[in-house]
Amino acid sequence: MIAGFVVAAPAPASAAVVADPVVSGPVAATTPVGDPGHGYPFLATDVDLAAAGYVEEEFLISGSATRYATSGTATATAVSTGHPYTTRIVVRRPVAAKAFNGVVVAEWYNVSNQWDQEVDWFQSHEHFLRAGYAWVGVSAQRAGVHSATGLKAWSPQRYGALDVTAGGTINDDSLSYDIFSQAVQAVRAPAAVDPLGTLPAPSMVIATGHSQSAGRLANYYNGVQPLAGVVDAVVLHGGGGVLRTDLATKVFRINSEGDVASGILSAAARAQADSPVLRAWEVAGASHGDWKLITDYGPLRKRDIGTYPGGYPGEPQTCALPSLSRVPQHMVQNAVYDHTVAWVSRGTPPPSAPKITMSGTAVARDELGLSLGGIRLAQHEVPVRVNSGSNTGPGFCFLDGSSLPLTDAQLSVLYPTIWSYVEPSVAATAAAVRAGFVPRTVSRDPAWYSDIRYLIEEYAAADRIDQQVADDLTARLARAEQHGVAGRDFAAIAQLLQVSLHATLRVSDSGARAGVLRATSALSGVLALT
Repeated sequence: MIAGFVVAAPAPASAAVVADPVVSGPVAATTPVGDPGHGYPFLATDVDLAAAGYVEEEFLISGSATRYATSGTATATAVSTGHPYTTRIVVRRPVAAKAFNGVVVAEWYNVSNQWDQEVDWFQSHEHFLRAGYAWVGVSAQRAGVHSATGLKAWSPQRYGALDVTAGGTINDDSLSYDIFSQAVQAVRAPAAVDPLGTLPAPSMVIATGHSQSAGRLANYYNGVQPLAGVVDAVVLHGGGGVLRTDLATKVFRINSEGDVASGILSAAARAQADSPVLRAWEVAGASHGDWKLITDYGPLRKRDIGTYPGGYPGEPQTCALPSLSRVPQHMVQNAVYDHTVAWVSRGTPPPSAPKITMSGTAVARDELGLSLGGIRLAQHEVPVRVNSGSNTGPGFCFLDGSSLPLTDAQLSVLYPTIWSYVEPSVAATAAAVRAGFVPRTVSRDPAWYSDIRYLIEEYAAADRIDQQVADDLTARLARAEQHGVAGRDFAAIAQLLQVSLHATLRVSDSGARAGVLRATSALSGVLALT
């Protein structure tokens, strides 16, 4: 629960224009997950939901949708009504009512790859599970349902009845806005089948979406939310255009350095100042598609589509620089959701944040190539890698950013002792916590441990750490992670000391040894903050 309390929010504006759809389900699985028969939800999570007291269920929703025309910041116009549709939603929620914080995060699936892909779930699911959020993914757009790689083609038996085009007569996604509203309505005020099961009615629904979905939600916020009023707030991640500021509904925009550098976030949108209803944060060194997203999403894409995404570890690297920023922007995104809850329920405005510094139309950078300004996490402020939102090459290279390790020589100059790295790194994290840019529970994020694990694996692959020693280090690290993500900080620190001691005694390569000691000692310092 957020800050230990179930949240209560003011009721949204009247939702009289939003119809109650028919909900059926949960849809039973007819094959095991991963079976070629595809009798399970597309991209079914591989997270151990049961261990967290959560469940994943899929529902079909049907009804008649209104076709909306949107234009800039103007209220949308209803073009026509009565268009039949059937789509699906995926729900990941607490099983027990006492574990539910009252907030539903409704994610507009991204369809840029021509299939449904959640992004914000991959970025923030660990935080959602810790804090008691429910998550709902909504299939609203034609490409995710009807394309050659969409749901209907992926599993004709499971998804054959889906149609968001009114029988192929409306193919411009103009029905998507009302379909999204009706999906939220089904969760917020179910007419019969309740997608949240036995949980109480949510006190708040936050709409969220990344990239193309952020653009769709910006249109929704400007044009449809004034009419529908079914969401309490909107989070736009990685894009979204100019927003109106005359609505009561709160909107929070979070963008990476890459979004600023590439123009995904337009200059006009970026120029909008914070207001009583708008906050905009920019994260230095972060990329549009990043390391966490691709490493979390990759195995599911391989399972259900057959290929890994670009930049996935072990796959051929096609970009000019090593792909995917490793700045953990998701830690900032976790804080965005919590601030949004407090903003809506208690009227507590989120802090404003510095913008990334520009030099003309380009991002300003220091001598290492690190961007200036913005929200600066320890991984950027006290670097061991040059993380950037920019890259070049085919496909999505321009979106995935880059992460170039500093050399041993560079690191020895920057950090002549382990402590000369640890002290400023822990201080940077403490500063981010104090500023409200990351949650106070940031030390429980598993990314701290996965970063160290990848570091050890990279050293082992380069024959700088013996494989047996690497296996021993990662086994000790796994025990530290079990304690750390559960909030048992002292036990986690004790295990990290074992990792450090083992590295000191068993790793003969001085650069590799220093790398492991820097990372484990800094994490121990972060844990000590709590």
